[in-house]
Amino acid sequence: MPSSRDRQRKLARAKLDRQLARRAAALRRRRRIQAGVGAAVALVLVGVGGFWALGGFDREPEPVATEICSWTPVNAEDNPNVKDVGRPATTDLPTSGTRPMTITTNLGRPITVDLDLTDAPCAGASFSYLAGKTFFDNTKCHEITTEGAVRCGDPSGTGQGGPTYSYAGENLPQAPEPAASPAPGQPPLYPAGTVALVGNPPGSYGSQFLIFFKDFNPSSASYPVIGQVTSGLEVVATIGAVPTVDNGSGSTVKPEKDVVIQTLTVGEVSTAAPSPGTPSGSPAGSPGAAPAASPAPSTTGRS
Repeated sequence: MPSSRDRQRKLARAKLDRQLARRAAALRRRRRIQAGVGAAVALVLVGVGGFWALGGFDREPEPVATEICSWTPVNAEDNPNVKDVGRPATTDLPTSGTRPMTITTNLGRPITVDLDLTDAPCAGASFSYLAGKTFFDNTKCHEITTEGAVRCGDPSGTGQGGPTYSYAGENLPQAPEPAASPAPGQPPLYPAGTVALVGNPPGSYGSQFLIFFKDFNPSSASYPVIGQVTSGLEVVATIGAVPTVDNGSGSTVKPEKDVVIQTLTVGEVSTAAPSPGTPSGSPAGSPGAAPAASPAPSTTGRS
């Protein structure tokens, strides 16, 4: 009969064998896992290497959008005449070509204007934005200036209104040097049909604009030009012929009868160069004045 000590030795030996077997099995599992991870890492490295070899890491970074226009906030508490309709975008704005602007008043056929996006891109962006907000609709042209222009674009009709932002002037005409004599046939700084901004205060522009129905040639320019009338100049001249009365501040510049912008719309960008020369539609009373055909309605995407 085996002794008690022999049985204990056999049991201890069997236990040790089982432990060694479990350790060996665990080691084999760990080696299989490590081999799988290594193969996966190798595949990833091969893929990354191929991507690099094909120039996958040579791509240029995405360009950052360049700010084209800057809009300065105007506090409505400081000026209760302004109207808040938000602000236009500052990036991804067109900087070449023209936009057609159509002004329909209560005094004749529509007046069409080419807004100059090359020389006045921010003014063009602002007018397009405000037109999309119906900012100008059912507003009055509150002044017929002594300079020969109709002043519009202020919903308050006070000459103090506009949107709750302003922007810097663009495309200010260059007056000749005081000592220089104008060249023969040199056009005036503001020929009839010119559309220009008027600031409040000067140098800070919003929505107010002038449409000249007479040539104006000052010694220095103060109104940034934003476009030219292409049709309906005789309507502007008709408005300019309306008698004026005191506007309440001692200036006899207010039209005796209401001149209402019923709608003002701005169309899509055109890359065609604006046509040079005199705007179509002779001013009322000009020799040989003949009304041009009415333009097709402007298509406007109002936001």
